[in-house]
Amino acid sequence: MCAIEYYTYDDYKQWEGDWELIYGQPVAMAPSPIRNHQNVLAMLTYELNKTFKDCDDCEVLVEEDYIICDDTVLRPDISVVCNEDNDFITKAPEIIVEIVSKSTAKRDEKIKFEIYEKELVKYYILVYPDRLTAKIYKNENSQFKKIGDFSKETVNLSENLTCEAEIDFENVFKKLRRKK
Repeated sequence: MCAIEYYTYDDYKQWEGDWELIYGQPVAMAPSPIRNHQNVLAMLTYELNKTFKDCDDCEVLVEEDYIICDDTVLRPDISVVCNEDNDFITKAPEIIVEIVSKSTAKRDEKIKFEIYEKELVKYYILVYPDRLTAKIYKNENSQFKKIGDFSKETVNLSENLTCEAEIDFENVFKKLRRKK
């Protein structure tokens, strides 16, 4: 019989490289993201920073550890946290964005989806650079409900947020659209 090792946040802190810890199991992060991923990450970060520039309570973080519990630590591509006083994310962000690739699709669309839903993240945004689309989910009664698919629209997210957010997806995907 083979024993499955179980790890905690104390173990995670000692690892080299980029990892996530999901229910005690280590998950290696994919190699450095490709340029389209990085472009979308930069543009979404810009859009979110622009919308929160006058909000003193919230900040936009990129690839910051979200310590959910002792055996689960995730690293979302982008997080919007409000009234967080710790060095790492320790309570549910108001918005989480994951930029989906073939190698992360199952984890982003299923595993993280369920964890973020359970943790009451208010909005979960899955972005697909290859398709130039984003799917936005809103947490209602502890369940994510899909708001819609967006590609060229400007979306206003305000319900249950500390500060209102607006994302111009035309701007987010502008450079990638020009490449096609």
